Amino acid sequence: MSAIAAPAPPLLRANPHRWTVTEFHRLCGLGLFAGQRPILLNGVILEQGLMDSPHANGVERTDAIIRTAFGKGWRFRIQLPLTPSQHTDPVPDIAVIAGTLVGSPGHPTTAALVIEVSDTTLNTDLTEKAELYATAGITDYWVLDVTNRQMHVFRDPQPLPAGLGATAYRTHLTLAPADSVSPLAAPTASILVSELLP
Repeated sequence: MSAIAAPAPPLLRANPHRWTVTEFHRLCGLGLFAGQRPILLNGVILEQGLMDSPHANGVERTDAIIRTAFGKGWRFRIQLPLTPSQHTDPVPDIAVIAGTLVGSPGHPTTAALVIEVSDTTLNTDLTEKAELYATAGITDYWVLDVTNRQMHVFRDPQPLPAGLGATAYRTHLTLAPADSVSPLAAPTASILVSELLP
């Protein structure tokens, strides 16, 4: 006579914690990520790794060109918080914000232009970040791909078909170094992609 095996206990599913911007900023303020470059994407904290010189030089060159293109009446936030939702702070490389700083108590939630300078994070910048920025209504999102020496320009955010609960950019241009682009919020400026590349 064989023994009857007891039923296996039900498997418990671990529920990961979905971090909020407030929690993320508190952890950063406590020095938990000292020496690191964390970002918060849809409740998940990611580490971007050390910044190499092509990335740093690309940010510096792009910042200088963008400031000239936009001129006065704009704020230029370089690797500072941008909180489009309570679960997202991608800390973009460059965010151009309309107006001047007048003692606002919080971080901006939108921008006229967001630029990510990308090498090791290209896939995330072109997919997950693009969807998050589109959902936030960022109308002009650029990814400067320093490795492949090109720039991706995303525009016209539109909701995807009903039920998907997401937004995507309808326009995605891939520009070569010899191509030029004008920011939507500064249409008289013409920026040569090669001027941004390190």
